[in-house]
Amino acid sequence: MPFQSFCIQLAQHQVEAFGDLLIEQGALSVSVEDADEGTEAERAIFGEPGASAEIWQRCEMNALFDANADVRQIALDVASALEIDQLNFAIETVDDADWVRLTQSQFQPIVISPRIAIVPTWHESPNQSDDAINIVLDPGAAFGTGSHPTTRLCLQWLEANLRAGESVLDYGTGSGILAIAAMKLGAANAVGVDIDPAAVEAARYNAAQNQVELTCATVEQAVGTVADVTLANILANPLKVLAPLLAARTRAGGRLVLAGLLDEQAEDLIAIYAPYFALQVWQRAEGWTCLAGTRHR
Repeated sequence: MPFQSFCIQLAQHQVEAFGDLLIEQGALSVSVEDADEGTEAERAIFGEPGASAEIWQRCEMNALFDANADVRQIALDVASALEIDQLNFAIETVDDADWVRLTQSQFQPIVISPRIAIVPTWHESPNQSDDAINIVLDPGAAFGTGSHPTTRLCLQWLEANLRAGESVLDYGTGSGILAIAAMKLGAANAVGVDIDPAAVEAARYNAAQNQVELTCATVEQAVGTVADVTLANILANPLKVLAPLLAARTRAGGRLVLAGLLDEQAEDLIAIYAPYFALQVWQRAEGWTCLAGTRHR
């Protein structure tokens, strides 16, 4: 059975009420994206410390209706109820499909290096050599599938620099991908820490999928962790706040890797961490920077 796809551009203050009314009028699903995505006006919304909790200034709302719904009239009724005079919307027919298969087809193995690949469970690994490191990971709610440049940079740093037998702390672990990779690369032990309990559960599940022993904990549970290598792939604002904590969680002479910051934010982070670490730019990719350095003794 086909469906009807409804797409409309809305101002920030209109989004919540419009979506609620669409659901009341029979929408099967409603999603919101940045209408300026891919342009110079695109703005990331992460809810990081010090950032606005608001959504984008211009939003694109997409809703799905069944084939019999009078979507045009529903849109006009909702606009009238909210006293919106001008509408910019489109309605298309969407054929029924095997949504699971189509969704899975969007997620192919991600090759991080000639040796490392991120492989969804429904795919064969692209590298079957004896020294291949294949991380089994399905897309999910927790950040860290290997597709983002910051994750790739951290994985490449681990491959190039992690020494066998070192202990690793992955602060802001998300899916657990960095801690899992560290274990597969020869770490003696790894701890994945996150503020979100759901991410901790995701990391624990992914570790089991990859048959590695990983300690997964919330921030409150990991108070005593001190590591040879600490990784924090988060965002610039929380990284600024976390400098003393990450220093306390890294042994003297140990190493720190920071990612999740834009190129123009690198110098500020280097200066903020200077009392604790000698950081420098390790690599850059697609506008993102990875910093790495050693804790002062």
